[in-house]
Amino acid sequence: MTDTVTRDDAATAGAAAPADGPPRRSYARLAADESREDYSLRYAPHSFRRWSPTMVASTALGGIAYLADFAIGASIVFTYGFTSGFASILCAATIIFVTGIPIARACATYGLDMDLVTRGAGFGYFGSTLTSLIYASFTFIFFALEGSIMAQAMHQAVGLPVEIGYLVTTLIVIPIVFRGMGALAKVQAWTQPIWIIGMVLPFLVLAFEAPDAWGAFGSFEGTEGAGAGFSWIGFGLGTGVALSLIAQIGEQADYLRFMPAKTEANKRRWNLAVLAAGPGWVIIGAAKQLGGAFLAFVALEAVGRTHALEPIAPQIEALRPWLGSFALPAAAVFVIVSQIKINVTNAYSGSLSWSNFFSRVTHRHPGRVWYIFLNLAIALTLMEMNMFAALNKLLGFYANVGIAWIVAVAADLVINKRVGWSPPYIEFKRAYLYAVNPAGFGAMVIASTVSILAFFGLFGRYAEAFSTFIAAGLALLLCPLIAWATRGRYYLARPNPVNGPHVEVPDLTATHLCAVCETAYELPDIADCPVQSGPICSLCCSLDAQCGDVCRTSPVSGPVLMPVPTVPAVPAPTGGSRGGAHDSGAFTNEP
Repeated sequence: MTDTVTRDDAATAGAAAPADGPPRRSYARLAADESREDYSLRYAPHSFRRWSPTMVASTALGGIAYLADFAIGASIVFTYGFTSGFASILCAATIIFVTGIPIARACATYGLDMDLVTRGAGFGYFGSTLTSLIYASFTFIFFALEGSIMAQAMHQAVGLPVEIGYLVTTLIVIPIVFRGMGALAKVQAWTQPIWIIGMVLPFLVLAFEAPDAWGAFGSFEGTEGAGAGFSWIGFGLGTGVALSLIAQIGEQADYLRFMPAKTEANKRRWNLAVLAAGPGWVIIGAAKQLGGAFLAFVALEAVGRTHALEPIAPQIEALRPWLGSFALPAAAVFVIVSQIKINVTNAYSGSLSWSNFFSRVTHRHPGRVWYIFLNLAIALTLMEMNMFAALNKLLGFYANVGIAWIVAVAADLVINKRVGWSPPYIEFKRAYLYAVNPAGFGAMVIASTVSILAFFGLFGRYAEAFSTFIAAGLALLLCPLIAWATRGRYYLARPNPVNGPHVEVPDLTATHLCAVCETAYELPDIADCPVQSGPICSLCCSLDAQCGDVCRTSPVSGPVLMPVPTVPAVPAPTGGSRGGAHDSGAFTNEP
């Protein structure tokens, strides 16, 4: 039985001990409120996916309003020149788009976030714990970067010291993120018109006021003496910086898991929404990087290199010919709105990743909202340390780890599942997974280790410049190779008799009552538990610290008798959501 404490214990679930049975888990108030918790550590049930494909996609795309793209694009082009910078931005966008397609489809099809997909896509139950930290670091690094940009805008607009601005940018998102997906969707919808106007207007002004600027920008040699021609070293290093954004697909997945089931009636809108909200973000992102570099180039002579890399200054200079003295407040409003739109997403996604990490390590779940404060505290520390000044180096280093992770997951979804080395569905529950799967986890560790050594110059100048390509290539090669060598034996510790790929399930929205917390959950969230002699939900299974994993490590004398699931009175459309695009190929668990 799991460890239990009082009902009001904020550290985990409490329990009352009925006279006629074992103690039952009751989650702390914040953890039990799914209107705030948003099924943060589990499958998002069909009953909760009440948004349309268009609404989910627009909310997800609203979260990419950030201006870090402006700063990153300007930094790449200023450092390596236009030709190399342009090529590196397009190359990175292509890699991010291609790897994002299978991940986005898997998250939307199965109602799972990036961590749960990673578990079942070659990493194992504890193997994905490391990727939760990688993802958490992505959210607080970029929260700090976006917060720095917002603080710069407030300093320009009202003279607020940037150190205080860092604190304001951190505190302002808490009430929104605390309330969960519903509040985030409203914020993204309400602020979208302001953002669109602010994004388009500077380029419209320059089209009339500086029509020759694009031609001059195309021959820009950079500010570091890189030259106007193409450089392989500059191309490799620039691509590495741009690839630091590859983990953004995780934040898109945090929205995509609420996509409704795909049906014959909505499949065209569903496919388009998943493509746009998933990998499609990078098309807008690459355009913003090039646009930000262009604005910085135009403002370079007026404001100098340092301020040109801060998105607020180029925005003001671009608007000044039309708006005059109103250029400053207009630019400030645009920057602040943009940064709020992205940082509520960064804070939200960070709370999910920290929850996933600590629930497995500590077997405690106080609720997603408590981890908002941990994530924001780390981000605030980075801002106060002026991480903006070391942008290229920090992002270039992070990219080596991020791309090894994302490419390994994509390789499993595209290659391993199609040839039968991996199960044809995403299994995320502890009860059926090995602790570590060497296919994905081993590929990521080896690829990121080698690429980081290359990044620090161990293998020469060209290997340093192309370290992220080394990470991507090794992860793409090693994940299928290890899965083939192990014959896929480390994906499933035992078959899933509840809703596995070979189990006939007429309606996935049917529910079982969890034997531990006594709450009804849809079948994909349920495992058969020999300790409880019945059904257990995925989160109660994760939090159990005393079961000894007997379902996976010890032979069971016979099948666990499960009650008949309860079918809803009006079944939600399932649309074949168990298998989705990957429900093909023969997979066996034979060693």
